[in-house]
Amino acid sequence: MLFTLHRYIFRELFRAFLLAAVALTLMLSLGSILQPVQEYGVGPQQVLHLMSYFLPITLTFVLPMAALFAGALVYGRFTSDNEFDACRASGISVLTLVYPGLLLAIAVAIGNLILSFYVMPVFVQRAEASIKADAEQILFRNIQRRRYYALPPDEKYIIYADRASLQNHTLSGVILAQMENSEIKEITTAEAAKINFDPHEKFNEVQITAIRPRQMGAQGEGGAESASFTMEFSSLLGDDIKFKKIDEMKRIRADLTQFDPIARMARNAYAQLLIEMLADDIRTQIAGGPGTDGNTQQAAGQTDKYYELLGMPNSVRFTADLCAVQNEGIDLSGNIVVIEYDTQSKRALRTLSCSMATIHIEGDPLAPSLTMYIDNAEEEGTVELIMWEFIRGLVLPQTIEAIAGRFRTQSGSLSVDRLVSGFLEQSVAQPSKKLRDLQSQLDYRIRRTIVEIKAEIHSRLVFGTGCIPMILIGIGLGIIKRGGHLLSAFGASCVPAAVLIVCIMSGKQLTENLTAQTVSGIALMWTGLAFLALLAVAIYGWLLRN
Repeated sequence: MLFTLHRYIFRELFRAFLLAAVALTLMLSLGSILQPVQEYGVGPQQVLHLMSYFLPITLTFVLPMAALFAGALVYGRFTSDNEFDACRASGISVLTLVYPGLLLAIAVAIGNLILSFYVMPVFVQRAEASIKADAEQILFRNIQRRRYYALPPDEKYIIYADRASLQNHTLSGVILAQMENSEIKEITTAEAAKINFDPHEKFNEVQITAIRPRQMGAQGEGGAESASFTMEFSSLLGDDIKFKKIDEMKRIRADLTQFDPIARMARNAYAQLLIEMLADDIRTQIAGGPGTDGNTQQAAGQTDKYYELLGMPNSVRFTADLCAVQNEGIDLSGNIVVIEYDTQSKRALRTLSCSMATIHIEGDPLAPSLTMYIDNAEEEGTVELIMWEFIRGLVLPQTIEAIAGRFRTQSGSLSVDRLVSGFLEQSVAQPSKKLRDLQSQLDYRIRRTIVEIKAEIHSRLVFGTGCIPMILIGIGLGIIKRGGHLLSAFGASCVPAAVLIVCIMSGKQLTENLTAQTVSGIALMWTGLAFLALLAVAIYGWLLRN
């Protein structure tokens, strides 16, 4: 008899739960894809794929609410039809009648924990991979629609164009703006540009070949037949801890360079460190000793001391009056002489004289390549003026590599702990403000990530476990509100659920606040769960007494 009764109640619960889950999922799924549709301009076919990818995210919130609605509705109707009283008169206890609801609550709690810890992060990554696969169409579609597009996620580059042709992969009437701290750092205009996407595992590399470009900025204006720009089309949906699986969070906690935002910041800080160490070395050698200013150094008059950078196939020896670290490179100025020679034969190829040159890092800072840019140079023995000249393939001196090796682990990756420790002061004579800022930002991001992992794990555990008392409260209120409107029990049971959510959100914010105690935020989350558990005990204690 009890099995038949339990099967009857569970069938009614499951029917109401399924209908509510489908309705809520459709509504919330449509809302979840509005941002990608508006921000990235995905096409109609892509919308359907995104809805399926966002489904686990939606279900994480839908399942508890659908179960809560089903419990309050079914048990409220069960009581109002006097079926509950008939069962009690037959000697069946309240707790026995609640078994089907408890089974549903446990199933929802387990499903929620599996979704939040394992399934949801996988589908978020699939959604991002789907958008990245359509990245080229997204770029051209946005330019066709809005005449511009900012490359995600940091919008460091903004591309403006009058016309865009996806078939030919070309843009016409192009303006490329490079941003830094929400301000325009450099502007390049071109009659046309060819766009080429090179997909990688975690990002797309965008190569823009500008036809007859004109550059406006600190270097002045110039022109050439073509110029190439390479940039990253990075994470679209945001590389966030809340989209990570539990095993990924554990790996990140063990090795922080496994988290892309930290890895990128570490590479930027390391690249700036290499530049400043190289600048110190250049100033020391061409001036005969270390200077006194970390950003601008002056060699004492014209010097015949040359600094050498080896490379393949050619190397250079150069001297200059001034050496200064500017932005992401080293600016040389004054009387500059650059001797380019064949690395293997040591035969001098040409001697260039100019008043302005720049050295900067290209590629991965862990395997850096140096490029020397020479502006308005005169070649010895000719009267020809070379407007732009690039000498690529240069490498860091071994002395710099030896010092920089202290910031790498035995596996070859960067040691973020050493980048934010006192090793920096031992490597650079006077670190620049930019290097110190990068070091501070990296240190802040590391501490923030550690507390975010802790807050995310506890919030998922609390919300998943809290589904059980939350649904049981809805069932209890459905039984108590036997004479009232059935939806009033659902409305009343939403109040404790809202209290739990507020405790979780407030606890996460408190935990992620680096100025507060982490334990207090975690305690607040579990306090919300304890409140629901005590309320459920109180409700069923009252039902047993009455």
